[in-house]
Amino acid sequence: MVRSLSRLSPVLHLTRVTMAFAAVGNVWFVILWTRAMAEESGRVSGAIVDEPLWSVLVAGGAVAVGLYSFAMVVNDALDIRRDRALHPDRPLASGRITMETAAVLVSLTLLLSFGGAALLGMGSVWLTMVTAGAILVYFGVARFFPSLGLVAVGLIYAAHMMIPNWKLAFVWPVWTVMTHELLVVGLVYMLTSARAPKRGRVFFFAALGWLFWSGVLLWVGARRSGEGALVWGVWPGWVWGWAWVGPAVLGGMYVLVVRGKIRKSADGWRAADKVQRYGALWLTLYATAWMIAVRHVEEAMVLGGLAVAGFLGMTVLREVYGLVEQPVGYRR
Repeated sequence: MVRSLSRLSPVLHLTRVTMAFAAVGNVWFVILWTRAMAEESGRVSGAIVDEPLWSVLVAGGAVAVGLYSFAMVVNDALDIRRDRALHPDRPLASGRITMETAAVLVSLTLLLSFGGAALLGMGSVWLTMVTAGAILVYFGVARFFPSLGLVAVGLIYAAHMMIPNWKLAFVWPVWTVMTHELLVVGLVYMLTSARAPKRGRVFFFAALGWLFWSGVLLWVGARRSGEGALVWGVWPGWVWGWAWVGPAVLGGMYVLVVRGKIRKSADGWRAADKVQRYGALWLTLYATAWMIAVRHVEEAMVLGGLAVAGFLGMTVLREVYGLVEQPVGYRR
């Protein structure tokens, strides 16, 4: 058992599969929301509304895990020289996984994501292709221009979330995820690039990009909401007008939580790791809050259970990694 875990551990580290539950939560939310709201399900056709729920959730989970793991492997493969200097313990940098194995994992994760998308329909396949391309552009180019990179991450999460239903009319949960991820990546950049010049300019242009794409996303939502939309046409009349309160409170709680974690961390890299881990948990909590707000309790329980399982799995696997890779021994 220990030997099997020791062999599997580098692969799990490389793909960051313990954090993928957040991506699954985003996709599952769109699936559950579309099936629960008649105004959404009436706008679409195909597997997302016609097939059994369990099969659609499995397909959506495959897309989410595949694309997330693909992004993590590409990141480490392109960063191998930098990681050898700054993070020599990572699987590729330490040599525990070869570049050939990483190439195989890139192929397998892409196949997994496209296989899941194929079960959801051609629209999902095309959006999966666009998202995978955006991931390559981000890691290959955009991240070297911080203001562009911050916005790009938010857009990738937004596109990834809408893969099951690219015709989604209620886009505020997508906007919430996009905004949250931009905040998370911005905090990580601030913590790990403390000496970077012109940070104020970076955040200024990132804010402009966020405003522009927020406007585009909300305009699309307003066009799809139909008659009776509230608040300048950007909030559908068939969604409770105070549904935003729960996610907004959660957003404030996240700021308070990570503020405390940053203060207690010994250095910027450890603080950044906590910002990312709690950021992943919060994505699924947002999804749960949206479902509770519209009184779809069963769907909220599914997403809440995913949040709990993801957090426990993330915590337990981190401890298992430590025991496998650095076994406890007795001092003589």
